Amino acid sequence: MKVLKFGGSSVANATRMSGVLDIVENAASADRTVLVSSAISGCTDSLIETGRLAAAGDLSYVAVIDALRDKHSRIISRLFSGEDLEAVSSTLHGFFAELKALADEIFAAKDITDARKEQIQTFGELLSTSILAAKLASEKYRVKWLDSRDLVVRNDEKTTYARIAKAVAGHPEVRIFVAPGFVARNKEGHICTLGRGGSDYSAALYAAALGADCVEIWTDVPGIMTSNPKVVPAAVTIPKMSYEAALNMAEHGAKVLYAPTVAPAMAAGIAINIRNSFDPAHPGTMIEKLPRRDVCEWIGVSNMPAGDNERITLTAEGPIDVEAAHNRTVAALKDAGIVPVGTGSEPGCITIDVRPGVAKEACRAVHKEFFEFARPSVVELYVAGHGAVGTALEKFINSGRATGNGKQVHLAAISSDHDFAAKVLATAPRHSVFADCTDSKEIFKYYVPLLEAGINIVSSNRRSLAVPYVEYAAMKRAAMRNGCFFRYDTTVGTALPMLESISSGANSVDGLVSIEAVVSCTLNHIITGYDGANTESFATLLHKAQKAGLTEHDPRTDLGGKDALRKLLILAREAGVPLEEEDVEITPMLPKEFFDCSLEDFYIRLEASEPEFIRREAELDAIEKRQRFVASLTRDPSAKGGYKAEIKMQLVGIESPFYWISGTENVTIIRSETSAPLVIKGAGEGARQAAAGVLNDILK
Repeated sequence: MKVLKFGGSSVANATRMSGVLDIVENAASADRTVLVSSAISGCTDSLIETGRLAAAGDLSYVAVIDALRDKHSRIISRLFSGEDLEAVSSTLHGFFAELKALADEIFAAKDITDARKEQIQTFGELLSTSILAAKLASEKYRVKWLDSRDLVVRNDEKTTYARIAKAVAGHPEVRIFVAPGFVARNKEGHICTLGRGGSDYSAALYAAALGADCVEIWTDVPGIMTSNPKVVPAAVTIPKMSYEAALNMAEHGAKVLYAPTVAPAMAAGIAINIRNSFDPAHPGTMIEKLPRRDVCEWIGVSNMPAGDNERITLTAEGPIDVEAAHNRTVAALKDAGIVPVGTGSEPGCITIDVRPGVAKEACRAVHKEFFEFARPSVVELYVAGHGAVGTALEKFINSGRATGNGKQVHLAAISSDHDFAAKVLATAPRHSVFADCTDSKEIFKYYVPLLEAGINIVSSNRRSLAVPYVEYAAMKRAAMRNGCFFRYDTTVGTALPMLESISSGANSVDGLVSIEAVVSCTLNHIITGYDGANTESFATLLHKAQKAGLTEHDPRTDLGGKDALRKLLILAREAGVPLEEEDVEITPMLPKEFFDCSLEDFYIRLEASEPEFIRREAELDAIEKRQRFVASLTRDPSAKGGYKAEIKMQLVGIESPFYWISGTENVTIIRSETSAPLVIKGAGEGARQAAAGVLNDILK
């Protein structure tokens, strides 16, 4: 059994409700599901206003009810048609008639008790869940609407669990149950609420009653964050936390989770997963029973009123050195010009009281100290790939040269095992670094999970970046959401500052006109080493390069432009152009017949073409031209994305920087609207250069 709860912003309108139904239908495809929902956004506030106006003898409560009726009518007119629309309209009409009668009684002063005004507040959830249940039924799901007013008894979990379990057990044919959150009855039998935020608590009660594995709380933020992102923009999602830490944060002002929700879930051992309905792919925050920690790990900063002051609470997992934590906090506040009016501690957290006017600034200062600047001086590094680059990186670290910017790199592990990334994901601490020094085609699939777990990534593996753009964008989003760095400067140009230069230009007002790059080290090595009759044959040079490991297993991969393609994709995306592989027009340096044969026949044909190569080389010498395999991205309003991408052989003269390269050198020319062309040239290959670049990315 699965229990999914959705907040008011998740069901705010017909579009958002459709998104909720997609999530619920996906869950129901795997297991029986309970959908618990809040009222649509703003509805409960309107109902509270209805009760207030009616009790004050103000007839304008009628207009408030009519506005609510119109809002719900617009939603159902978008979601339903024909008989389905008539049926759900009839259901809503009944609820609104009941609401109007209740408000009229209060207005007539027949019953203006707090209990009757509280009952008015329950109609929002009845309305929203009736719509959701009707829509699921119209799509032929086996659905049952459960009336939480008859099942949930406030402050009586035993009775609540028994009633919910009985209601569900009585309908084994049902796949999806829909229940209003927030609403209940008290022990005297009067309709009441569970308090603002009580829909979370309702979901936990349903989950505990039904023995669910997990209760998912779907809201409008990506889980519980290290602080309120509206106050602290640098706040990031906490991937995993204990029940105790979650309860501490909820009780001290974190509004993502209603504090009473934790108790029934914790008692039943049910995990709570806080998810974002606007970004269903995000894993959010998992709250569960975690092993006891021997060392302190700070989790988050929250704030709430405390008498005449504002209380800043710093929550931790594990034992706290209270004196050291207070000293550090007071120092951070002092740097921000804030003097605390009091300090204290509670199990699992420390508190600092400040004047209300500086509360937001105090939150930012504490967060900055503990979650932005609080990086370990020793960086735990996990290296995937024990080949040439990984080995060179290992030597740098072992030689004591892996220091800089106040950091010292500790090589925690290095491996070429195919499951190494999975092991790192399972065991590496937050803020550690995963370095991909492989040429794997599959390892990129671990990038997003690693970043979501708070593990930084440095990569020299261009295959991991030259993936479909949606995968690339997901990596960048995951890094940004979780406060991790994701660096891959060595994927193009090894230790040359190509990506850094393009990225900085893309984020300025100086618009990009073009990028031209000779970046295929393999082809550069062969083309610049070949001089017609004055050198060994082209086939011989290529074969030697293949044996030396400078080419792919089949060198035609390089000749066909695959390596240049990967690099062009990375260059373009760094410039803000969402280039895909199929957007690039490639003209291989050899005709088609060289690729439609075995590798043995390829070399035979290549050797047979040597006279033509010699003749062509002589022609180029006569006109002082040279051939270069150029990848280019050029502004073109008629092209997809506004840029045309090509990879092809070009003739260049002595005026071109491409003319003068040799060996494995790379050259990139970046042209912008107002600046002079930027030319970046240097060694584009080499294990030591790549390892140095990776280390530089780690220590930035």
